[in-house]
Amino acid sequence: MMGRSLLIVGALGTIAVAVAGGLGYGLSSPADAGMPTHIIAALVAILLVMFAHSWILLYLFGTGRMIRDTVREGGLDAALLAESRRLRRVCYACLVAAAALVMATFLVGGAVAGKGMTPWVHHLLAWVAVAVQGLALWIEWRTLAANERLMGNVDQGLVAASQRVSAAL
Repeated sequence: MMGRSLLIVGALGTIAVAVAGGLGYGLSSPADAGMPTHIIAALVAILLVMFAHSWILLYLFGTGRMIRDTVREGGLDAALLAESRRLRRVCYACLVAAAALVMATFLVGGAVAGKGMTPWVHHLLAWVAVAVQGLALWIEWRTLAANERLMGNVDQGLVAASQRVSAAL
């Protein structure tokens, strides 16, 4: 349930990134009337994205540790632990890249507003950030679903192990 809740926040963050990008088009200078709305939408998007990605990473770390401890203490198949590690590795890189791109887009937007950088760099980063954020959301969905199945397999393994012990006694 926790993973699904975090995925919803990630989806809201992805939508907010796209909305902030849409609000930015048509703005030609920092003095435009729509600039404050664009900046606030971008800030909300960054907060949602950073919150979702950070907590998903922590959630995967925590469940991975639980799986590791359970596999070791319960004498379960080490393949369960290997699968947990694989899931985390795949997800971590994409989540960090997505969060970094969204943050970089925001910071470059500030440089553009201060006339320190050309707008096309900000626009390019915004498009890449939206695309990578969408990819990250898809990877999060798949990883969290696989992690949930893996935790179910660990639970089933523990039940089977306890039944074997009970039968032996």
